[in-house]
Amino acid sequence: MPNRLARSTCVTAAAACLFAATPAAASDKDWATASDITRDALVLAALGVPIAKGDKDGTFQAAGSLAVTAGTSYVLKSTIDEQRPDLSGNDSFPSGHTSVSFAAAATLQKRYGWKVGLPAHLAAGFVGVARVEAHKHYWKDVIAGAAIGEVAGMLITRKHDSNVQVFPWAASDGGGVVLAARF
Repeated sequence: MPNRLARSTCVTAAAACLFAATPAAASDKDWATASDITRDALVLAALGVPIAKGDKDGTFQAAGSLAVTAGTSYVLKSTIDEQRPDLSGNDSFPSGHTSVSFAAAATLQKRYGWKVGLPAHLAAGFVGVARVEAHKHYWKDVIAGAAIGEVAGMLITRKHDSNVQVFPWAASDGGGVVLAARF
């Protein structure tokens, strides 16, 4: 049953992407709305799939990757003075919608594999395209947002039921990677 729920959540997220906007006739507002809906669907999937599977660690890891990504994007937006293409503000870099979408997709990919991760990444890619089409971001904003979300999702999330785990660590005088194996 949980596998069926995970698949239906991904299918729902993909359907939202496809039907939220019609690219041939979409206005900037339509693209912005489509990116909002798809981002929200990805966040719900990243948090909802582990909840549905009874995977408390997965829920905690998803929340962590989303929070770190949102915080990083917020700090960068506040620090870097980059005007949006539609002139609506000076917080264009990086794309927060894209960063959070890719964090959700990366979390789903790393935790549950490509069957869940591939549709999630396609949806996250759609969010990036929609942000550019809505004239809210430049391509560099979207690429940076995707990188921030992907890195956070991959570093914070562990593979479900993995016997081998990799943990990055950092300190003021260096950093590294710890490899842990369960026998």
